[in-house]
Amino acid sequence: MRIELSGEALEFGNQVRRALQAAGGDELVQAAEREPERRESLVAPVLGALGAWELRPRHDGEELEAAAALCRSAGYWAAPYPVAERLARPVDPDVDGLLVVSGDEPAAAVAGLDLRWAAVAFDGSRGAVTVRPPVGSARSSAFVTRVDVRPLDDDGAADLALALVLPCWTLLGMLDRAIELARDHVLVREQFGRPLSEFQSVQFQLTDAEVERRGADMLARYALWSIQSGRDDALIDALSLRSATLAAAETVFRIAHQLHGATGFCDESPLSWLSRYSLPLRRLPLGAAGTDELLAGLAGRDGLAGLFDPDGA
Repeated sequence: MRIELSGEALEFGNQVRRALQAAGGDELVQAAEREPERRESLVAPVLGALGAWELRPRHDGEELEAAAALCRSAGYWAAPYPVAERLARPVDPDVDGLLVVSGDEPAAAVAGLDLRWAAVAFDGSRGAVTVRPPVGSARSSAFVTRVDVRPLDDDGAADLALALVLPCWTLLGMLDRAIELARDHVLVREQFGRPLSEFQSVQFQLTDAEVERRGADMLARYALWSIQSGRDDALIDALSLRSATLAAAETVFRIAHQLHGATGFCDESPLSWLSRYSLPLRRLPLGAAGTDELLAGLAGRDGLAGLFDPDGA
């Protein structure tokens, strides 16, 4: 079992992060919120110039790793664009991306984009998507809007694992940045004449956040390996990753906001934007409770094989 990303994939992710920083960095999501009609032009051409939309993560293991690294870098800057959903696109050439949907009122963060979408539900059914006009401002919706799904006579079960795993890599990038912002804040902020970073309680909180982030990181790499290997349990591994990443996000953002105090909820702080635009990833297509319920139903009495299963080595 090899769950480390290749050097090429890591370097590609670094290039994406630098390119997005040069294109605006934190300003990208702020500009998209002010002018939602610019949402696609702010991000898609930058990634297109790096060959992002030429990646074929369904057909090549190295390109799957590159796609994961790309999603992580996009999440680091809270790039206001559905990068993971585009990379998870099915083989069907008539669509630009794939959404995982659930419930009677499916929704996705795809408002204001001139793209063609397919959808897959957790029962494996495929559908064609019509995006409804957004209700409310981008600030209040974080680009989430209702979508209508017209069922197709097609089985999309094989699409589910990849379409669940790549958005988790985007969220993982957001956790990377949230912890980095929290560390930077406590290094420069003083209380009682000492940097906050010297207080033991602060050190314990940052350690808790980092442990959660590293656990999610390990499972993210394992889930990629599971997809690469064509495991029958790839969907269960993907849901396990989503469950762990949602739990990590809850801990990391809670601690980051606690350490920032009130400033963490102000627009002057990048944490405020990062936290707000993480919510669609954390709530759609299922929140933590729904994800755990579905995972428990699929895993059944046998439970999870997991990273340390002796038969999976």
